[in-house]
Amino acid sequence: MRRRAALLRRRFTTGLVQDTMIDIDFEHLRSMGLTPAMAQHLALHEAPEGGPHALMRITEVHRETLRLHDGHAEVSARPLPRVTRGLEELDTALAVGDWVLASRDEHGDWWVHLQVPPLTHIARRDADGSRHPVVSNVDTALLVMGLDDDYNLRRLERYLALVQGSGVQAVIVLTKVDVAAPTPDLLAPRLQELRDRLGQSVDIVAVNGTHPTAAHALAPYLNAGQTVVLMGSSGAGKSTLTNTLAGVALQDTGAVREHDSRGKHTTTSRSLHRLPGGACVIDTPGLRALRPDVDEATLAWLFDDIGRLALQCRFRDCRHEQEPGCAVREGVGGDRLRNYHKLMREARRDTMTVLERQQQMSVWRARGKAARAWMKVKRGEA
Repeated sequence: MRRRAALLRRRFTTGLVQDTMIDIDFEHLRSMGLTPAMAQHLALHEAPEGGPHALMRITEVHRETLRLHDGHAEVSARPLPRVTRGLEELDTALAVGDWVLASRDEHGDWWVHLQVPPLTHIARRDADGSRHPVVSNVDTALLVMGLDDDYNLRRLERYLALVQGSGVQAVIVLTKVDVAAPTPDLLAPRLQELRDRLGQSVDIVAVNGTHPTAAHALAPYLNAGQTVVLMGSSGAGKSTLTNTLAGVALQDTGAVREHDSRGKHTTTSRSLHRLPGGACVIDTPGLRALRPDVDEATLAWLFDDIGRLALQCRFRDCRHEQEPGCAVREGVGGDRLRNYHKLMREARRDTMTVLERQQQMSVWRARGKAARAWMKVKRGEA
């Protein structure tokens, strides 16, 4: 008879007092990334009526269905409408990595009754400001960037901003070392460039994603019970690295274009996989719209060099644009400063109310109209 690591019986009050069972098999769920912290977190939240409920983890999210895993087998399930509505009211949705309570109905179909509030959550925003979940309950985000033409520091800073506000540790993983920087004299300048721009606060690992040594280099982030997510552009080598870490071909991979080293979206959805050492990895497709869900305080932490230099500016309210005596413009590269300004504008726009956005659009339209009128006068057309 299969030994249960725990069978948790709790009593809740929902108008009527009733017994509710949550089936938690710690031994097998640990291989799905269940940690003691999450188990304690679950104990603080009220379980839904009925039962028994099984604690399971979302491994894939599709348009109408989910894939759940209980450490033994994977099943297809649907969220109850009230679960979906409740999350929509909170401007979020179920994501890969979420822990849920699910049970079968009389027909044998699985239904999700509750999302356990995630300990960590990474989300992005659309142009209209709406949030979209990326992943939940991950310990480390491996930001994958190829050393070929995929190398883009502005995009990397966006990924860092996306992750840093979520409480998830970010690690930069440089791939394609064997192709783009096979010797130390070629690799060292890239590493130094990253250090000069990002400082010492972020770990940087350079690997050949197709070689088993990549798994050894990333082992410190792949302890039993830990969950990592691979994030980066298409063609950066995320799926290749997933296969290398797993030791088997879990994900399809494809060639990249020669002129820009960008790949096709061979990975079309996020998926969670178990690794031989007891960790879990979530592979993700490249994000077509990479707009971080961050506030100004998070950006200030990410761009702390700008904050330090700002104290030396001549004017206390210096915006680091055209003001004289600006220490930031003198000490920070133009590309990094432009990226900072752009991210800060997006963060401020996301905190605006609908009325404030409408007022801002009106101002922009008025400025555009005035500029066009001036150009007509200048060309003698008025």
